[in-house]
Amino acid sequence: MLKILLLFVVLIAGIIFGPLLAGHQGYVLIQTDDWDIETSVTSLVIMFVLLQLALLLIGWSYRRFIGTGSKAYSWFSFRKRNRARKQTSMALMKLAEGDFKEVEKLMSRNADYAEQPVVNYLLAAEAAQQRGDEFRVQQHLERAAELADTNQLPVDITRVRILLAQNENHAARTGVDELLNQAPRHPEVLRLAEVAYTRTAAWQALLDIIPSMQKIALHSDDELAQLRQKAYIGIMGQKMSENGCDGLKNWWKAQPRKVHHDNALRVVLAEHLIECNDPDTAQTIILDGIKRQYDERLILLLPRLKNTDANVIMKVLNTLIKQHGPTPLLNSTLGQIAMQQGQWAKAEEAFRNALKQRPDVHDFAWLADALDKQKKSEESAKVRKDALLMTLKKDSVIFEEPKKSK
Repeated sequence: MLKILLLFVVLIAGIIFGPLLAGHQGYVLIQTDDWDIETSVTSLVIMFVLLQLALLLIGWSYRRFIGTGSKAYSWFSFRKRNRARKQTSMALMKLAEGDFKEVEKLMSRNADYAEQPVVNYLLAAEAAQQRGDEFRVQQHLERAAELADTNQLPVDITRVRILLAQNENHAARTGVDELLNQAPRHPEVLRLAEVAYTRTAAWQALLDIIPSMQKIALHSDDELAQLRQKAYIGIMGQKMSENGCDGLKNWWKAQPRKVHHDNALRVVLAEHLIECNDPDTAQTIILDGIKRQYDERLILLLPRLKNTDANVIMKVLNTLIKQHGPTPLLNSTLGQIAMQQGQWAKAEEAFRNALKQRPDVHDFAWLADALDKQKKSEESAKVRKDALLMTLKKDSVIFEEPKKSK
C-alpha cells in the first residue's frame, strides 16, 4: 500500500510540475561499449514509474496465484480429513461386527489424514493379522513406525501382540524384554510379558515381573498368588529336568522361608522326589509341611512313599486323628500304611472306620484284601459284593435319563 501511495504521489507531481519543466527537461546519457542511450530526465522518471508498476503487477499476480493454490490445497486436505474421519467411524463399526477385511481397508485408506494416523495403521495391522495377511501386517506396522517418530511404544506393543497371535512366542519374548526396558510398569506390557513368559517357560522372568504387577494392581492378590505358584512349579520342573534330584533339592534349600511354608509347592516338590526315587527326603518334606499346617494334599502323598519309616508316618497320622478327628481320609491313609507293613488287622479297623463315614470303592477293595490276608473269605466276599452294588448304583444314577415333566 505504501508503494502504491508513493507512485500516486509521483504521478500527481509529474502532472503538476511536468508542464513547468517542459522546457527544462534536462539530458541523460547512458553509455556502454557498444551502445549510447540518450533520453530526457522526464522520460527516465516515467520509465522508472512504469517499471515499478510492472513489478507491482507481477508481485500481485504471484501472490494471487499462490493464494489460490493454498486455498485449493486446504480444500482438498479438508475433504480427505473429513473422508478419513468417516472411514474411521465405519471401520470401528465393522470391527464390532468382526469384518476384519473391511476394517483393514477403511482404516488404511486416507489414514495419513486421520486424526490419529498411527492408531489407524496399528488397527489396520491387527485386522490384517486376523486375516492372516503377514505382508500387509508388516506394511502397516512400518508406516505406523514412520509416523510415530520418537513415540514407538504403541507400535512395539502392537508388534508383540501380533507376534503372540501368530504364535511367534520366542520373537515375542525378545520384544517383551525390550518393552520392559522402556516401560517396566505399563499394564499392557506386563500382560504381554505374562503371556510370552508363560508360553516360553521363562518362569524366573515371570517371577521377576510379579512385583510390578502387584504395584499397579494388574491382578487380584489371589490371582498373583496362583501365578507365583505356577512360576515356582515351572522352575522346579526345570531344575528337575536339568540337574535331577540333587539340583532340585539344592534349589529348594536356597529358597526363602515364605516359599518353604507354601504347602502347594511342597506337594509338587514331594511328587518330584518320589518320582526320582528319593522317598526319605520326600517324607521329610511332607511331614514337616503337615506338622506346620494340616493339608490333605500332603496326606494323600503318604501312601506313595516306599521303603521309609512307616512307624513315624503312622505315629503322625494317629496324632492328626487326635487333633482333627477320625476323618475318612486319615483312616483310609492309616489303613494303606498298615497294609504296606503287613498289619492286616489294623488296616481292617482303619478301613472300616473310614467306610462308616462315607462309602468309597477303593476302601472297599483294600478292606477286602485285608480280610483275605486274614483268611476271612466270607466277609471279604460280602465286602466285594457291597462294593459292586455301590458301583452299579452309581453308574445307574449317572446314566439314568431325566424324566420328562408333564
